[in-house]
Amino acid sequence: MDATEIVLDPDQRLVADRLAAIAARGGKRWQHPRGLYVHGGPGRGKTMLMNRFFDSAPTERKRRYHFHRFFAQLNAGIHTHGSIDASAEALLGNARLLCFDEFHVHDSGDARLVARLLDLLFARRITLVVTSNYPPEELLPNPYLHAMFVPTIERILEHLDVVSVNGPLDYRTLGGRRIGFGAGRYVIGDPGVTDRVDVPIAHRLMHARAAGSGALTVDFAELCGIPVSAADFLELAAEFRRWTVCRVPAMDTVAPDWVMRFVNLVDVLYDADLELSVYAEVPLPELGAELGRVPDLYRTLSRLGELRVGEAAVIG
Repeated sequence: MDATEIVLDPDQRLVADRLAAIAARGGKRWQHPRGLYVHGGPGRGKTMLMNRFFDSAPTERKRRYHFHRFFAQLNAGIHTHGSIDASAEALLGNARLLCFDEFHVHDSGDARLVARLLDLLFARRITLVVTSNYPPEELLPNPYLHAMFVPTIERILEHLDVVSVNGPLDYRTLGGRRIGFGAGRYVIGDPGVTDRVDVPIAHRLMHARAAGSGALTVDFAELCGIPVSAADFLELAAEFRRWTVCRVPAMDTVAPDWVMRFVNLVDVLYDADLELSVYAEVPLPELGAELGRVPDLYRTLSRLGELRVGEAAVIG
């Protein structure tokens, strides 16, 4: 969604005003204004609003990260620097303002990292602005784990104001973006590429259909059916700028961990604005028939809605 081509809806205007007030209070010396937690459904303009705020914030001491990328770098830095704190300090540098896009917590490992990171940020009086599909009280929704995260949720509410941007329209359904991620296609069928190329990923070889000249063509099962992480996708995204994922099935026909990897992949490619084409076995409205099986699948479906609908092909 291009901020120059739309008129902000009431929810978006409220958030834009709150963010503008933070920028004004921060000033060039950044006087540690209270942060903001922005939540709402997919395609409501959260990232656009945060990016516009980040660009206009009158300080050079600022950092903006997608949640996947930050924690991939944080985990890698732990091995280099020896501790979570040292790794976080290396990533943050002299930042006084930190913006996180797509903030979420789904497992106990992430919960512990997030809790420690927030302790560090609040102790350093870093202003935190986050976007999320979840209100704070719905983070780490697993009923068996949620109680362990309640103290961290209380700290979030102590340090951040919470505002919803949840207007009636998913702006991605309007289409119109034909560059970057939105330049890809959603096709029922198969691209017909049958070569086999071994591509290293996560200390193993993935069997792709084609790989070279910045483009990767690979079957869903080869990419999402092996134990890889968002960090592994980030590494591949640095090498391949155009992606084609083939034989993508209805998400209720494969294991939840396969679906979660597909969610992570789309997150990584969308944040990096890299072209993705999907050759699927079912139309997009049927792809995520059981949204409740995997957290964040609804965000993936919204993002795939930006792709052009391609010509039908025959699956061989």
